[in-house]
Amino acid sequence: MTTEKTKATPARLTRTVALTTMAMLGVSYILNAMDRQLFPVLLPDIRADLGLALSQGGLLATVFTLGIGLAGVPTGILLDRLSRKAVMAVGILIYSGFTLLTAFAVGFLDMFAYRALSGVGEAMQITALFAAVGAYFHASRALALGYLNTVFGLGSVLGPYLGALLATASGHWTTPFITYGLLGLVMIVVLWFGVPKVFSERAEPAGTAAAAGGGHLPAFLLNRNTVLLAVSAGVVGVMLYSYLGIYPTYLQEELGFTRTEAGFAAAMFGCGAMLSIVGGYLGDRLDQRRLMLVCLVGLSVVGLVMFHVPGGHGLQYTLSFAEGALASGVLFVNLYSAIQRSVRPELAGRVSGLFVACFYIPSAFAGYLFTALKGHFGWGGAAVGVLGILPIVALATLLLVKTEKGTHR
Repeated sequence: MTTEKTKATPARLTRTVALTTMAMLGVSYILNAMDRQLFPVLLPDIRADLGLALSQGGLLATVFTLGIGLAGVPTGILLDRLSRKAVMAVGILIYSGFTLLTAFAVGFLDMFAYRALSGVGEAMQITALFAAVGAYFHASRALALGYLNTVFGLGSVLGPYLGALLATASGHWTTPFITYGLLGLVMIVVLWFGVPKVFSERAEPAGTAAAAGGGHLPAFLLNRNTVLLAVSAGVVGVMLYSYLGIYPTYLQEELGFTRTEAGFAAAMFGCGAMLSIVGGYLGDRLDQRRLMLVCLVGLSVVGLVMFHVPGGHGLQYTLSFAEGALASGVLFVNLYSAIQRSVRPELAGRVSGLFVACFYIPSAFAGYLFTALKGHFGWGGAAVGVLGILPIVALATLLLVKTEKGTHR
């Protein structure tokens, strides 16, 4: 569907159909989260089976974000030429296929390729999904994106915990990858026949983004706010994926957690991320920049305590929940909605691609960075570098983001 045709037919669905469509899209995003959150909890088993060093495992745990990041901007451009629904379907096909192939990896190099290429598919789905939902629910954008991140949180709960159970029951780490890959292929059919084009291809009304920003918006993609928010997103991405990629290994190899206990701890991150709808609600009503600044400081504190005060199971579960609430539930949602609000409606697809690239490309090396620092300074020293010093950059850039007088942003 062309952009001109979409703009000429600004029809809306009934509330029931729109909410049902959102539910279907939410399920597809749950599967995305299940896929990406599975690998870290099984990393000790994969390392033992394939004979990988900790640094290699750390890289493999987060390298899928390289595929996400590199595909982000091209996907934003692709959205100018193809329907969002088609881009989502192809994306799910790609990452589900490479999730299946992950189960048949024989060494570091082919596993690296499967993990990185699965991220390409995830980028296609994410960029198209967030562009579609952000345009359809433009008046409550942060709340709508908060819903998506809430269901992502549910997938983050189910992915590692069910994966650990499947691996334990079957006696092999490959079983969850095969199961999740097949579920993704089924989801393609559901999405293709169940999501109306009136929803997925709707264009945001002209002038809406400018009104939301409280003034005239630049007519180009790279403006002051998009650049600053993109840098902040990159820092938050490294912080988040340092945790997501390595934390289950830290629990099992340093604190003596079992695979299932580490899976439950990782699942608690997903429980925290399910507060995204609250984070989106707050972002629509409070000073969005100030909200992000407070949460960034809180996220740094949580990460430092996590790796310096081991405590018992209860403390680690609580800290993992807080990590999910702050990083995914508030920061990710509001960074994404803020950068969309910083451009005109016709650039929504491209700025989504820019955000995905800047958030995920640095994240690809987060696991390697953390494990490399761990080798020199231990777990605590690595946490200070990544979770204590690096956030200063994000704090500085967020403080420079321009807000309009008389608005919340």
